[in-house]
Amino acid sequence: MLGIGMIAKKVFGTPNDRKIKAVRPLVAKINALEPEFEKLSDDGIKQKTQELRDRAIKGESLDDLLPEAFANCREGARRALGLRAFDTQLMGGIFLHQGNISEMKTGEGKTLVATFPSYLNALSGKGVHIVTVNDYLARRDAEWMSNVYTALGMTTGVVVPQQPDEEKRQAYACDVTYATNNELGFDYLRDNMKSELDQMYQRPHNFAVVDEVDSILVDEARTPLIISGPAQDRSEMYAAIDKVIPEILDDHFTLDEKTRQVTFTDEGNDFLEERLSVLGQLPEGQTLYDPESATLVHHVNQALRAHKLFSKDKDYIVRDDEVVLIDEFTGRMMVGRRLSDGLHQAIEAKEGVSIKPENVTLASVTFQNYFRLYNKLSGMTGTAATEADEFREIYGLGVVEVPTNRPIARIDEHDQVYRTAREKFEGIVQEIKEAHAKGQPILVGTTSIEKSEFLAQLLEKEGVKFNVLNARQHEKEAQIIADAGKLNAVTIATNMAGRGTDIKLGGNVEFAVLEAIAASPDGNHEAIRAEIEAEHAASEQAVKDAGGLFVLATERHESRRIDNQLRGRSGRQGDPGRSAFFLSLEDDLMRIFGSERLDKVLSGLGMKEGEAIVHPWVNKSLERAQAKVEGRNFDIRKQLLKYDDVMNDQRKVIFSQRREIMEAKDLSEIVKDMRDQVIDDLVTQHIPPRSYADQWDAQGLYADVIQYLGLDVPVIEWAEEEGVDDDDISERLEEAADKFMAEKTEAFGAQTMRSIEKQILLQTIDAKWREHLLTLEHLRSVVGFRGYAQRDPLNEYKSEGFQLFERLLDGLRSDVTQKLSQIRPMSQEEQERLVTQMRQQQAAAAPIASSEVAAEPAGEALEGFDENDPTTWGNPGRNDLCPCGSGKKFKHCHGRIA
Repeated sequence: MLGIGMIAKKVFGTPNDRKIKAVRPLVAKINALEPEFEKLSDDGIKQKTQELRDRAIKGESLDDLLPEAFANCREGARRALGLRAFDTQLMGGIFLHQGNISEMKTGEGKTLVATFPSYLNALSGKGVHIVTVNDYLARRDAEWMSNVYTALGMTTGVVVPQQPDEEKRQAYACDVTYATNNELGFDYLRDNMKSELDQMYQRPHNFAVVDEVDSILVDEARTPLIISGPAQDRSEMYAAIDKVIPEILDDHFTLDEKTRQVTFTDEGNDFLEERLSVLGQLPEGQTLYDPESATLVHHVNQALRAHKLFSKDKDYIVRDDEVVLIDEFTGRMMVGRRLSDGLHQAIEAKEGVSIKPENVTLASVTFQNYFRLYNKLSGMTGTAATEADEFREIYGLGVVEVPTNRPIARIDEHDQVYRTAREKFEGIVQEIKEAHAKGQPILVGTTSIEKSEFLAQLLEKEGVKFNVLNARQHEKEAQIIADAGKLNAVTIATNMAGRGTDIKLGGNVEFAVLEAIAASPDGNHEAIRAEIEAEHAASEQAVKDAGGLFVLATERHESRRIDNQLRGRSGRQGDPGRSAFFLSLEDDLMRIFGSERLDKVLSGLGMKEGEAIVHPWVNKSLERAQAKVEGRNFDIRKQLLKYDDVMNDQRKVIFSQRREIMEAKDLSEIVKDMRDQVIDDLVTQHIPPRSYADQWDAQGLYADVIQYLGLDVPVIEWAEEEGVDDDDISERLEEAADKFMAEKTEAFGAQTMRSIEKQILLQTIDAKWREHLLTLEHLRSVVGFRGYAQRDPLNEYKSEGFQLFERLLDGLRSDVTQKLSQIRPMSQEEQERLVTQMRQQQAAAAPIASSEVAAEPAGEALEGFDENDPTTWGNPGRNDLCPCGSGKKFKHCHGRIA
């Protein structure tokens, strides 16, 4: 019997069907305009853009302009690229303009789809950003689609790392700008660290189209973007602690693979205290539970995580004396990305490579909060439906599944589950050999470099030729993907099969043509292309006859999207294809999420060695396990975002204040308000309202007035006058301070003084914000313990974070006032003395800069220094000069760890 929900679907269609139906009249309207736009000349198309732009600026809504804009864009693309957009591509573009995610299968032409909403929204003159997952795709798409925008009379730019300033500024000023999510986020942070408006790159955030939206807004959103500066070097501590971790036993720690948490037991803590005391890391009489041990405990915990939760060739690789992280979702190397909180340094110590110093946060933002800055956001991907709740809740984005231009002909087989990993890999090799024998191209998906190389060894023994695509071969990615659809091709890929590049049956024609032309630059290019296209047509038909691309996955990922992405590599644009997943009870997902019940079922069935169970129930069971993991990961991201939202509100206030300061020509009024507030606070502190004169602290007020205002005025005498109250003293101080600053302005010159005020304000805001970020980090790390006292950690974080922010603003006023009170013009004599000092310093530094190793100058020993008694050494930092007077750093001399 059909349920009510099923009956409603049959009568009214699914919500997705209704969305598709609603835009069909709009697509028909665009199609009806096609003959009219075909008659336009090339200049006519550009003139049409100008006409639409003028109408948009005059206030006509973009929705009203959509049919004409899409028709013009389709005609421009047809002439520039020889590609006429399908109706399904127009649909995808309409949903993007409406601020949705268009889920379109692989090979449906998403790169072209993005041009339609981008062109329409760029008519407003506010700029559009098209966001890609890596620099290669940003450059490729910008170069390819710039032909379309140029034909339409629009400008295109691309933003990449290490770009010259002027080039980057021009790219952001274009109508359409291609960039990676990382570079956009970092440029936002950099812009808000600048001191002049004309140094900023980005315009206000208008509209963004995010390609591979699930990868950027979900997978990468777990780690914030951080701009940091170097902190104290603790490399010796990491190296010393790392020696202890391999000595710990199984009962010294507990490991929870589901939550990826690892903690020391009481036995482990006792063992650590003993070993760290022997190594000299834990002072005598101090335990790991003492407050002074907080930093040491943090480093020990990070070392344990590095050893027990992070695996070489799965989470990272070691290359050129450097630990490079691997993206678990794409298998690509994340060069330049580092784990925070000392975890990266702990992994470097574990692998014996150079340990780079830790960093302190100067500015940070999460992808969630960066992309929520846009007035309108949209995205494209082949796999978004499984994360629809997250997109709606975090970003306010709906997900619409756009139908394919041709029906999908791929056969998706049920999962095959084996008892052991050995039996599974034997089954995989057998399956590959059978498909390979009939010439069918095979794409094998693995979850780690280690497993891809293990499978490669098995195939080598069987004499099967193959290509391996993982983080080690990422430079050859384009070539390997171009060949992956050829007859007899076997490609082993680590979660990264063809991101941004289609696997075409028979091989990639364009790639082969470019290669042939490069090999024979003087040949007849048209003849070369004709020959290769004829060969390709025969090869493509042979592959189709063999069954199309066979995607064989060796394991299920925690996320169904990653499985669907791999599956979607086959069956593009109606091509034949096949996909299958081979699993074992020893796989991570099966092992962690309930393989015991399945094991009992399989044992009860009396399965023989090498047999696999294949049943729809198994698929359903696995999908439920994956949905649980996805739900838990979503909850973690949601919780992290709630904490970041507290900082984000404060970040917006600070960044907007910085912008107001940079835009202002005269800040003297703001500075005066700050000064008056500081005076009020000082008077209130030392002369409480409605208090008696004998309760006043005139002496303390006098000292603070000298410190914060630079004024030596008779505050004590004023306080002793008959009938004087706190308001009178405030007024007198304000008058004296105003007069003092007026004299300074006259001495410096009004223009110079305004510039000094602006720079001091900006520098002080930046310094206070950096301190505040560090304090919030520390608060975030301990606030969770408030839960033991039945208090909500998030509410505690909000209220304390607000108090800290108020303290930041109070400190900002007093710091700015104090700094401005202390500045004074330099005399001619002082200027000459400063120039002389700088020349002497440069002369002294010159020989050191040119020599390989500078000799360390000898110094004097600390008074009372006894080599055998550390209590006489003072308390030097690791990088301070050693108190023995050797001239070496303490860490290289008496502070050296054996």
